Amino acid sequence: MTEKQSPWRNPWVLGWIGLLVVFVMANFVMIYLAIDRNPGLVVDDYYERGQDYEKNMLKRQARNPGWKMKIKAPEFVDVAVPARFSIKIVDKQGYPVSPDSVTFYAYRPANVDLDFSVPMQVIDSGVYEAEISFPNLGVWDILVSAKQGDDEYNQSHRISAGVK
Repeated sequence: MTEKQSPWRNPWVLGWIGLLVVFVMANFVMIYLAIDRNPGLVVDDYYERGQDYEKNMLKRQARNPGWKMKIKAPEFVDVAVPARFSIKIVDKQGYPVSPDSVTFYAYRPANVDLDFSVPMQVIDSGVYEAEISFPNLGVWDILVSAKQGDDEYNQSHRISAGVK
């Protein structure tokens, strides 16, 4: 006579149930972390900014002077070690341009709290430079903004700090 065993004692059934429990628990942990540790990369006035951008886009395109901006970034940037970034700004004919101000912005895509900006100094006609030190390891989005009156012209670049 064979005794009938309970299916709950079978190692295959227990393994599948354990796998399902681990999967569900991992999803709950990820949902909790996503809600609790939100970096808040959305601005409060997103709708108004979007309307302003659309309204003024054609005006900006009409006033575009055709400046050519080239960022010169070091090949390797280490964390907490100053690195020299420069930008060269020329007009359509290739002559140097001297805007009112030039600012270096660094954005951390994963954490808005680490974003910073540094004003760039005039080195030569149309050439601006700044010593930049990145506080954290990883990817950074760079935006160099040149302001002339009310107009602003930007050049972007992406680097990885501390990664060879």
